[in-house]
Amino acid sequence: MMHQMKLLLLFLIWGGVSVSAAETDSDKPAPSADETAIRAAIDSYKAAFDKGDAKAVAAHWTPTGEFVTPAGETLSGQGALEKNFTEYFKATPDAKIELDSVGIEFLSPGVAIEEGVARVLVPDKEPELTEYAAVHVKTPAGWKLDSVKETEVIVPQSHYEQLKPLEWMIGTWVDAGDDSTIETVCSWTKNRNFMTRSFKVHIEDRVEMEGTQVIGWDPDKQTVRSWLFDSEGGFGVGIWSQKENQWTIRTLQVLANGEKASGINIMTKVDDDKFTFRSIGREIDGILLPGIEEITVVRQP
Repeated sequence: MMHQMKLLLLFLIWGGVSVSAAETDSDKPAPSADETAIRAAIDSYKAAFDKGDAKAVAAHWTPTGEFVTPAGETLSGQGALEKNFTEYFKATPDAKIELDSVGIEFLSPGVAIEEGVARVLVPDKEPELTEYAAVHVKTPAGWKLDSVKETEVIVPQSHYEQLKPLEWMIGTWVDAGDDSTIETVCSWTKNRNFMTRSFKVHIEDRVEMEGTQVIGWDPDKQTVRSWLFDSEGGFGVGIWSQKENQWTIRTLQVLANGEKASGINIMTKVDDDKFTFRSIGREIDGILLPGIEEITVVRQP
């Protein structure tokens, strides 16, 4: 009886996908007056760049400031910088800049390093991404750039667009029955190439089973695929297909005792906080098992 219950739970687990709630940032201390002034200078630089004002952009450097471009060219002095930006804005008049992940560290009261990622947006072109390190120095005229070095960012391959239709499942989900509760927690991996999912099966006051599922895009078969590993030694794979708000997952599993199981799980999105699940065509080593009637799984706050 317990063996059948565990198998039923495994079939339920194949259909559930979820992601943990977003973590909240801890409270940060208020920035100092100098950091506030540097961030104001950064905003001023962005405004000058977005206007295509080469003279105003160059004025953010010290008279002898240097700029090392992603190509490795070094521009020294405000005159050379203004000339370079004048030519750039003439060739790309509608260029805009975005600055992400801006971090500022003070080396001394009058010197600070800023690090971040710059994204230059030009209509009808792919965004240009660079990482940069800038040295700010405090002068009688305020905080100025003494040197800036940019390096190209290699954008990693991402399958986020293929997995995006599953993004509604991000959250924490619970399926509570009379005898058991299944809680699932899932999150994106870096670059959003995979969704990793952990689950725990609670029976009464104990954890009966737990495991991990990974969901990703198979570029060879051009389909969504999943891999499951449970705490009892079982493992399996699933092939996902979508029709409107419904997902069908065809599963193959090897149980801990070597038996082979298969089934077809059907998940239907009801709304952002609810989906239904049922399973049909369930077999173990060729022996047909009863299907799982439709159940409702809800998102946890």
